[in-house]
Amino acid sequence: MFSRLLNWSQHLRARLPALLPSSCALCGCDSSATVCEGCRTQFFAQRTHRCARCAMTLADASASECGDCLKQPPAFDATIVATDYAPPADRLVLALKFGSRLELAPLFAGMLRDAMLNAPKTKLPQLLTATPLGRRRLMERGFNQALEIARPLSRALGVELDARLVMRQRDTQAQSLLHPDERRKNMRDAFSVRPDAIDRLRGLHIGLVDDVITTGETLNELAATLKRFGAARVTNFVFARTPQK
Repeated sequence: MFSRLLNWSQHLRARLPALLPSSCALCGCDSSATVCEGCRTQFFAQRTHRCARCAMTLADASASECGDCLKQPPAFDATIVATDYAPPADRLVLALKFGSRLELAPLFAGMLRDAMLNAPKTKLPQLLTATPLGRRRLMERGFNQALEIARPLSRALGVELDARLVMRQRDTQAQSLLHPDERRKNMRDAFSVRPDAIDRLRGLHIGLVDDVITTGETLNELAATLKRFGAARVTNFVFARTPQK
């Protein structure tokens, strides 16, 4: 019953944009696109030099990785992001995540595809999956925003999506509510690979999809789990990167 209700909720939300007048999600002007060309040019056209592993902005254009990743490399191998988690992109993330604006997910996926094309040294993964939500949060929200982004991204990249590759073993506290020092402990042993997917996973390059990366602890735990079960490489595909303070 829960599964049928969840599918109907997702279908209804996906259909709403086609039934309503179209306007830019940022400036509100008439637009056939989710974000008008003017806003895309003004807010998202500028490229930023980033750490190849965690996507943090780098001041030194000759550097490939940030100092933190060089000193203590995370379990993931690379991160592709479309923009920073800062105005006005943060409004879009919040609208998708808490406002059920599912029509924004294909926009995020398209921008991630473009970011991938602008990072020629990054290899295309062989399989995509999305950061799983806990059952309680999924019931509250009605959808998984990471999976909503992963579906159109899978089509845009031509890479198969396995939405159930990784499962969350327990509900965790929201990372945004925790001190950075507590986030790693909160995510410890939170994930596992589905038993019937273990043989398929071995030796593959996996792409992990999420909406925001802040400290990277969730994605680090996911990547460590995937590698523990045999993945050869893990690349993150995340719409927005929280800037360093």
